[in-house]
Amino acid sequence: MKMTAITERLSGLGGSKWEVHIKARKLVASGADIVEMTIGEPDVPLPAELADAAAAAIRSGRTGYSDGRGEINLRKSLAERYSVSRDRPFGPENFLCFPGTQTALFAVLLGVAQEGDDVLVGDPMYATYEGVVRATGADMVPVPLRPEHGFRMQADDIAARITPKTSALLLTTPHNPTGSVLTKKDIESICSLAVEHDFWIISDEVYEHLIFEGTNFVSPLWFPAFADRVVAVSSISKSHAAPGFRSGWCVGPQAFCDRLLPLAETMLFGNQPFIADMTEMAVRDGSSVAEGMCHRFAARAALLADRLEQETGLKVHRPEAGMFALVNVATTGMDGESYAMDLLANGGVAVMPGTSFGKGLGSWVRVALTISDADFETALDRIVHHANALTRKSA
Repeated sequence: MKMTAITERLSGLGGSKWEVHIKARKLVASGADIVEMTIGEPDVPLPAELADAAAAAIRSGRTGYSDGRGEINLRKSLAERYSVSRDRPFGPENFLCFPGTQTALFAVLLGVAQEGDDVLVGDPMYATYEGVVRATGADMVPVPLRPEHGFRMQADDIAARITPKTSALLLTTPHNPTGSVLTKKDIESICSLAVEHDFWIISDEVYEHLIFEGTNFVSPLWFPAFADRVVAVSSISKSHAAPGFRSGWCVGPQAFCDRLLPLAETMLFGNQPFIADMTEMAVRDGSSVAEGMCHRFAARAALLADRLEQETGLKVHRPEAGMFALVNVATTGMDGESYAMDLLANGGVAVMPGTSFGKGLGSWVRVALTISDADFETALDRIVHHANALTRKSA
């Protein structure tokens, strides 16, 4: 049967990037002893106060249709939070609410890119970025994120790839999978290019509240000079350990949100009122779990780096934020995909091949920092043993 072009554009994406994870889940289901370090999900449950707020909203009848922009009290809370955190005024009209960052990003990109356009995206990138760009009909243009620059996007690398077809740059800070965080100077240089060449900056900031000690978060939304061309997306999935509630938003110029509203309403006519009420509370009161996650993830990343670099030939890129760390496995003689499959089969640990996140990580794997300390120690013992066995085998 005939199907549309979008299904062809997205062919080969999606689940195919998660082959190691899917295989690991099947092994676990069959009784195999596998430590899974593939998925970035908070290592704590949804805070009780948020569960109680959602349940109370359901019981009070907050289950009807919603405002197409998102519930007004939620948007007011978002406006108050962003006005303080970005040090410039925002109002409810600057926000649209969506079921999670992914949906917000999909809608925003549909609003700024189409067939014949180019969208610049850092490589490596989050696994779904290629799909959301392809879905618009635009071409994705990878911008290399280089280890020697701490995987932070550089203005010179962007400038070399700008053409008259460039309609947007998809920026991620803090970054997944590298854990890098752009500096104020980085962002000013990047946004200045957007002004000079007239393209949008789309900033994915979902890891904003998982910044490790000693690192500062800077958003493109901080700069009034760039306000008319910056749209950010985020959610409570990571910061509040609420990934299953799918509650996110975009924030940008009022004119942009007004134009995007009909598209948002064709996707989902507003977010569910009881989830909006819970999200309003989360935004207003802040997170009771983010600080603890930051400390644990940073400690696990440091332990990973210390042990692998002292006891094996593997090298670790130490993240500044987020839920992941990258490990360079080049000294094993394997590429990242072969190493991940071998580690699963012979080491009992599941990690993600770097190539699931872009061509620039051919010799890397991504390790999730979100499992318990006990499981993390077990995984490290297995990775060390496996790496040293590979070294003896090749000697």
